[in-house]
Amino acid sequence: MLHDPIDHKQDIDCWLAFIQGNRDALGLLFRRHYADLFRYGNKICADTEILEDCIQELFIELWQSKNAPPSISVKAYLLKAIKYKLLKALHKRSNTRLQATLPEDIIFEISYETFIIDKQEHAERTSSVLRALEQLSARQKEIIYLKFYQNLSYEEVSDIMNINYQVARNLLSQAIKTMKKILQKLPLLLFA
Repeated sequence: MLHDPIDHKQDIDCWLAFIQGNRDALGLLFRRHYADLFRYGNKICADTEILEDCIQELFIELWQSKNAPPSISVKAYLLKAIKYKLLKALHKRSNTRLQATLPEDIIFEISYETFIIDKQEHAERTSSVLRALEQLSARQKEIIYLKFYQNLSYEEVSDIMNINYQVARNLLSQAIKTMKKILQKLPLLLFA
């Protein structure tokens, strides 16, 4: 799957907000990445209690340290961090030397079910986004289409919609906020 620049930007925005003390932003990062962290971690460690403890510990440490956003994607940073935490926890449990890579005795398994689950979750997220888009005004739909589906600049969007640059920025911001509110009310796992 290709890297989504929108998700990357939203992750960085959340990260910056949490550095400034916004607990909700860190909670949003947790909700957005928990399922991926759990699935990946479960490939390394089948003990879900250890895995859940490591995920919780990771986010507690993030809150306490409030480091600058990672240069790589937030998701990649979190996956790498949970891998290290799990290896460290397994090292403590077995009293062996900590390795930066997976020990050979750990079975890292990718099953057909993993691909099916990922595909189904992607379809559910897409369906949720489409339902949220349907509830936006015509102008909000248009600006989202032009900005994200056509990848146009604000200058191009403002010219096409016959509005000034700042109005285009404000309209897009309002549309995104409206979509977020709608998506939070939907019962599917959009931010899981």
